[in-house]
Amino acid sequence: MQPVVVAYALYLAITVPLTVLVARTLSRHGKTFLEDVFQDKQALAHSVNQLLVVGFYLVSLGFVTLFLTSNDTVLDARDVFEMVSVKVGTVALVLGVMHVGNVLVFNGIRRKHLNHAIPRPAPVPPPYPGYPAPAPHPAP
Repeated sequence: MQPVVVAYALYLAITVPLTVLVARTLSRHGKTFLEDVFQDKQALAHSVNQLLVVGFYLVSLGFVTLFLTSNDTVLDARDVFEMVSVKVGTVALVLGVMHVGNVLVFNGIRRKHLNHAIPRPAPVPPPYPGYPAPAPHPAP
């Protein structure tokens, strides 16, 4: 078997399970987070979580397969390990960036939900000339 084929097999044997592991972790913890945010809408929390996981799989596995090929000359075991390490390291960095992106999406959803849940106090009108300023209310 050609060394480049061994490198490709090692690359896929490492990156596909790594992608699945990251996606499952995001799914499990994201589900808990979304259920907390959408307390009254469990079905919505589950749907949003599934959509984010499917998107994660599509993007990350698409990147893994597009990044599979190489024009490097692979002649021996050292070349195999060097090529695989660069490829796996790049995939790990991309998965990390995608993970941060998912966390930011979750945080944005949470913030939007919390902003709508907190009632805003009515603004105090500015004092008019000749009228006294309203007395400040004590802090709750």
